Amino acid sequence: MTAQGAYTDTRVPKRDDCVLRYVLETRAAAHPDRAYIKLPDGSSITYGAFCLSVERTAAGLAALGVRQGDFVNVWLPNGVDMVRVWFAINWLGATYVPINTAYKGNVLAHVIANGGAEVMIIASGLVERLADVDRADLRTLVVFGDKAISIPGMNCVTLESVDGDPSSIPPLDQPIEPWDVQSIIYTSGTTGRSKGVLSSYAHLWHMGGAQAFPMLDASDCYLIYLPFFHVGGTLPVIGMLNRGGAIAMGGDFTTEAFWPTVLATGATYTILLGVMSTFLSKCPPEARDRDHSLKKVTMIPLPDDSREFSERFGCKVYTLFNMTEVSVPTVSGANPTVVGTCGKRRPGVDLRIVDGNDCEVAAGSVGELIVRTDAPWALNSGYHKNPEATAQAWRNGWFHTGDAFRKDEDGNFFFVDRMKDAIRRRGENISSFEVEAEILAHPHVRECAVVAVPNEMAEDDVLAIVAPAPGSKIDPTELLEFLSPRLAHFMMPRYVRVMNDLPRTPTQKVEKYILRQQGLTADTWDREKAGIKIRRERLGKS
Repeated sequence: MTAQGAYTDTRVPKRDDCVLRYVLETRAAAHPDRAYIKLPDGSSITYGAFCLSVERTAAGLAALGVRQGDFVNVWLPNGVDMVRVWFAINWLGATYVPINTAYKGNVLAHVIANGGAEVMIIASGLVERLADVDRADLRTLVVFGDKAISIPGMNCVTLESVDGDPSSIPPLDQPIEPWDVQSIIYTSGTTGRSKGVLSSYAHLWHMGGAQAFPMLDASDCYLIYLPFFHVGGTLPVIGMLNRGGAIAMGGDFTTEAFWPTVLATGATYTILLGVMSTFLSKCPPEARDRDHSLKKVTMIPLPDDSREFSERFGCKVYTLFNMTEVSVPTVSGANPTVVGTCGKRRPGVDLRIVDGNDCEVAAGSVGELIVRTDAPWALNSGYHKNPEATAQAWRNGWFHTGDAFRKDEDGNFFFVDRMKDAIRRRGENISSFEVEAEILAHPHVRECAVVAVPNEMAEDDVLAIVAPAPGSKIDPTELLEFLSPRLAHFMMPRYVRVMNDLPRTPTQKVEKYILRQQGLTADTWDREKAGIKIRRERLGKS
């Protein structure tokens, strides 16, 4: 079927509503002078101008041999050029395959081989990383930057030189459909090699749609801090395009630059991931804390002080749960009052919390969250060239998230931990996420991570790695005194390590595997050596 609207299943969005090329054409024709991309210097790029630049780049890529159905690697930092080449790839009906800018060595070689692209659009500063790795099928490098570095055996051209005449773009072999693959986004690979998540246009339409983000419309400007090789950066670009709204380029998140960027771009919405909201909350209050355009924020996870944040900065606060493979299965209303929630089931999805045999657990019990949707193509289309991982994740007809959750009797969902991050101590399962939440409540703690370390009894002990807030110092003994009324005895950290900054991925996730590998360092404080004992509270007889 190729005719628009030939399918009658209304659960599947029509191609004109979700396929990037057709949506951008519609926006550029309907409101060419409306801003689509806003920059921190106060400038902006309109839908009309951006669409023309995309067509020119698409023409250049077509001249290099990129065709419908091809895979094209993009290895660029966030910026207008990243979005332009991504859209140009999809304009041709090819699949956009971004690469994490931190990758190198064997990890880089793996994603290049898995994607199977012959063309890579790359920042000049990254070219030298290709010199000593297996480049698989790569044949052409389109280099962006001040200087073009050549690699023997590779055809290297500059990004500026590939712009062409839009009239030279060859016609599509067939229309681009909602179920066609728009992108391959690689997961972090914390439990094995990075997996390439296949996302259709329909999948990303559902992920950024009205049911997942009911608080957004065409009047909004979405401030983006997450990288475009991550679904957190991909989603807002597509979601605001589909609404006819705007995006703002935030660059690298810093506490100092956040509010000036909001003011310069007129941003009305953003996602604050991890400790971002904590950093902002721990800044000294100012009289101008509400002098900005930001009207709403989504915090992931929802911190204990979200209501204080809302009142101080005059923003509505939301929270949600998402991952690359799904499409925002839970979302909250404005200013949720249930501590620690990640929202309730959104319309169009079915959710279960199950044990290791996929049997549903009782309300309040912890198990793995599994997902399916009412609409076809609203979840991932599998893992690229990895049928074993695809079958394992999709067993019994449900997508298995690998995340431990619980649900209360009112339908609120709570993220407990990654299944692999759970700590087992003295017969008890410990959620690192829950321990971290309590540690972050300490006014002197800016960020933290909790990991398991083995002890002499062949079980886990709890290691807390903490970074101090600006101008603060962390006393491990005082920290434990703070935690004592907040945590069960078995959850209390035995070890505390203070670092200036925790290692993070480009998507701002703490690299816990590094902290696990480092284990008990020379500067790690041990409460048992300090003579501090944590005793179990005994319940008196009634």
